[in-house]
Amino acid sequence: MTMLQTPFGQPAEEPRHMDILRLATAGSVDDGKSTLIGRLLFDSKAIFEDQLAAVERTSRERGEDYTNLALLTDGLRAEREQGITIDVAYRYFATPRRKFIIADTPGHIQYTRNMVTGASTADLAIVLVDARNGLTEQSRRHAFLATLLRVPHLVLAVNKMDLVDYGAEVFEQIVEEFTAFAAKLDIGDLTFIPISALHGDNVVQRSGNMPWYDGPSLLHHLEHLHIASDRNLIDVRFPVQYVIRPHQATDPQLHDYRGYAGQVAGGVLKPGDEVLHLPSGLTTTISQIDTANGPVPEAFAPMSVTLLLADDLDVSRGDMFCRPHNRPDSTQDIEAMVCWMSDARVLATGNRLLVKHTTRTVKGIVRDLQYRLDVNTLHRDESASQLALNEIGRVTLRVTQPLFCDPYSRNRLTGGLILIDEATGATVGAAMVTDN
Repeated sequence: MTMLQTPFGQPAEEPRHMDILRLATAGSVDDGKSTLIGRLLFDSKAIFEDQLAAVERTSRERGEDYTNLALLTDGLRAEREQGITIDVAYRYFATPRRKFIIADTPGHIQYTRNMVTGASTADLAIVLVDARNGLTEQSRRHAFLATLLRVPHLVLAVNKMDLVDYGAEVFEQIVEEFTAFAAKLDIGDLTFIPISALHGDNVVQRSGNMPWYDGPSLLHHLEHLHIASDRNLIDVRFPVQYVIRPHQATDPQLHDYRGYAGQVAGGVLKPGDEVLHLPSGLTTTISQIDTANGPVPEAFAPMSVTLLLADDLDVSRGDMFCRPHNRPDSTQDIEAMVCWMSDARVLATGNRLLVKHTTRTVKGIVRDLQYRLDVNTLHRDESASQLALNEIGRVTLRVTQPLFCDPYSRNRLTGGLILIDEATGATVGAAMVTDN
């Protein structure tokens, strides 16, 4: 194995690359989302002894005769007192096969915005269903939100199977009902897993209590899920975040260095590739691609790199590089689905906002609210005049400068917008550019 040198001259083992799976949990209140994450952390030995001791102590103080693993994620005092999740709690753990980032999102309807925040960057969403209650309004709501946010993979985890005597008929009925509902949605990959988060059935290890189930455990599914093909490797998109000019560099070779730093939002970039600069429309070639660890032969999403170009162009933050014959739409009129996140104001026609797209922030105005969407029935209310907290609708935005957008269904990075209150600087909405 190749050995690296540490700063002190001692050989170090070269780290093996492990990809990261970002996942979000969703479902109704008390369906067991936090308990499931606690079980994953506990059974995969991803918690420290003092954390476990604190959870056991708190469980005893609350009079519970079992270790309440939900306390590992319900960190806010208000959450612990109410026994519900109201914020998005992020947890990190790893197995020998993969690293994981988990967003534990709220189940209450008034915290829809938190669920949108947690799922917006997820590769997979786990929608939990209480086996005793079956599908609820919130189950359908969160499944719809996951598809609206273009989460590529969806797992319906039927929890609390121990409370229905691990009955196959209960699981099969829920599967049949959700399959019928999913036919109305655009779900690319759907998996059903019966579990008991409290007892660990089918969470990390296969359960002997459900011999009729021949699928994988939840962790096995998460470890082996193929996500590389979910990224857009066709459309080259590189929003410029920062122009690097180290004028004060002590190395004379760096005095003429001009690099353009940012995160690859799509496609594959290599030295020698011809690229088009927007908004100028000028073309050039990539001479080198730098990272914190030195030059690399190629870059792809979601790598953060610095591009060096063969020609001197006037490039600044918010500009974009793409292929000469594969450009994003350059437009000042944007059709988008908006999830409104502000409880201090409503969205209505004529509202003025700041619109943040990739690394560019411009002023904008709401020209039209076309309809408000009922996420429970998928009904469109075209008579709606405003969007309040947690409501979703389709709007037309007019911005002061052209934005280089793709449909959100094609690229979640170049198709996503953040709406900001001009006066306070607070985020008031999340928007997804529509296909037409």
